[in-house]
Amino acid sequence: MRPDCPSYPVREALRLKAEQGVAGSASARPVAQGPGWKVHDIVCSSGPNDRPFEECHDWASVAVVLAGSFTYANELGRNLLTPGSLLLGAAEGCFTCGHEHGEGDRCLAFYFDPSLFEELASEAGARRALFARNSLPSLRSLAPLVARATVAAQAQGNEPKPSIGGTRTTPLEELALDLAAAALAESSAGGHRPAPASTKRDERRIAAVAHFMEDRFAEPCTLNDLARLAGLSPFHFLRVFRATTGLTPHQHLLRTRLRAAAISLARTEAPVTDVALATGFEDLSNFTRTFRAEYRLSPLQYRARFHGPPRRQSAP
Repeated sequence: MRPDCPSYPVREALRLKAEQGVAGSASARPVAQGPGWKVHDIVCSSGPNDRPFEECHDWASVAVVLAGSFTYANELGRNLLTPGSLLLGAAEGCFTCGHEHGEGDRCLAFYFDPSLFEELASEAGARRALFARNSLPSLRSLAPLVARATVAAQAQGNEPKPSIGGTRTTPLEELALDLAAAALAESSAGGHRPAPASTKRDERRIAAVAHFMEDRFAEPCTLNDLARLAGLSPFHFLRVFRATTGLTPHQHLLRTRLRAAAISLARTEAPVTDVALATGFEDLSNFTRTFRAEYRLSPLQYRARFHGPPRRQSAP
């Protein structure tokens, strides 16, 4: 596994856990901070044999799930979170995280001082500075922000870290503000009401499929293949997957592939055709069309945001 893969730090944490024979734990590494906001890269090595942990958010938080899966529960309900989804936490709100269906996860967590969050909510037109849900699935409207967060997590070594009280605007500060506004808007949108509660048995089945997609997203797979992995009929699997994740299996797999493609476009100079084939797309035209629908940019336009416009070769 490449060190720049989103799940690489999780695999390393799990390797050390096994070597040392210790219980699972979470480590939070500061990435950036500014007046009223901060960003931490959180890697957790907890698994089914570790007790769920209970904590309280000090600040309002929006965490992008980069790898792994876990359950997140508070007064707004309980949900299974998978890569691409958002964890939403209110300041001083208590929550429980569990890993009964898998081992390890990684999140890029954005925290907001309550006074700043009130200001952001007001500017975003939200009626209250509170989330109406405790999480959001990997929605198309959030895909560009999730991809930016994933790219930022992979580029931490080169990311500027402003001092508290500084006035310079950084890409992570812009991303933090954009994420807060989008999370407030989407959590209160009538079209994204909380899904009905899933049973723990359903969560376990869907978590296994989500892990399969995360590890082998580039491989061809059908609804029947995924349903067989879950031990369900295709119809029942489709219903349970949508109820548990908020997405259909096709949407989940497609967004996993597109997110991997976005990371590759931002972090490498590989030809677009190679990126398309390496992330599970069968031809360039389908990839370009699907990528543009998701990110509102062509693959080359998206890459230019990170690398600048393509260089023109001079005539011989």
